[in-house]
Amino acid sequence: MHETIAAARPCPLCGSGSDHAEPFLSDSRDAAKVSASSFASRKVPEYMSHAMVRCRVCDLAYVDRAPSQATLAASYHEADYDSADEAEDAADAYARAIAPVLETLKGRGAALEIGTGTGAFLERLQKAGFQELVGVEPSPAAIAAAPAHRKPWIREGIFVEQDFAPGSFDLICCFMTLEHVRDPGALVASARRLLKPGGVFVSVTHDRRAWLNRLLGCRSPIVDIEHMQLFSDESAKGLLARNGYVEVGGASFRNAYSPSYWLRLVPMPDRLKSNLTAALRGTWLDRRKLAANVGNFMSWGFRPH
Repeated sequence: MHETIAAARPCPLCGSGSDHAEPFLSDSRDAAKVSASSFASRKVPEYMSHAMVRCRVCDLAYVDRAPSQATLAASYHEADYDSADEAEDAADAYARAIAPVLETLKGRGAALEIGTGTGAFLERLQKAGFQELVGVEPSPAAIAAAPAHRKPWIREGIFVEQDFAPGSFDLICCFMTLEHVRDPGALVASARRLLKPGGVFVSVTHDRRAWLNRLLGCRSPIVDIEHMQLFSDESAKGLLARNGYVEVGGASFRNAYSPSYWLRLVPMPDRLKSNLTAALRGTWLDRRKLAANVGNFMSWGFRPH
């Protein structure tokens, strides 16, 4: 069966056409390597990607012939999930990074997380004083892995603006999700309409221009079949500024994970990686958390009053 070739799309950030784009990544997909874990979070990297171009206007790298939204939604619905421990570690890192932004909020009523996984970050928001918590997650496997007390917060499915009342949230978060959707501009515009005046949208994306990602090149974990676009720090902030947010800012931050998880991300032969990871798991060394800045970038913007 031949794959249907999608029509070329303009840049999903600034709308520039193909005449403003240059090649960025070649198509490295291998059907034999695609599995139920290919669309799972924090998987062992496969180093596969769709062909990507880079927009010379706004610096976004993107898949110009992207799968349909329905195809992407189906892929995440069927994905495996095996990263509950790492989700807790990531939520702790996000909570530390977002703290200065939350200090500027006047209200801590309702919060929405798009792509909530097991709802780990929602629990951190509860501890930070938010009264109403809502998470949207397309993967049934991720929801099934959530502790029972979090499941009432989580709605299964993709994010749809019309499911929520306009102007109803003080905070909307979207962590490691904007790379995965077909139209990140539409998502952040929808989020702005759902925020109360003065409310804030906060995202975390990979920074493809971070030193480690530039050093690893095509062997960076951000080279992924899931990613429809890859941001730099400037294009991540530009996405918010172009969609009506004010006081836009951003900062890189450190993640802390176990040594065995960090090892999963290192480009090395699969058998060697598997053996070393298995040897580390359960040891006293693996119970230590190692913190590093690996090119994750938090950006934020406020709905105007």
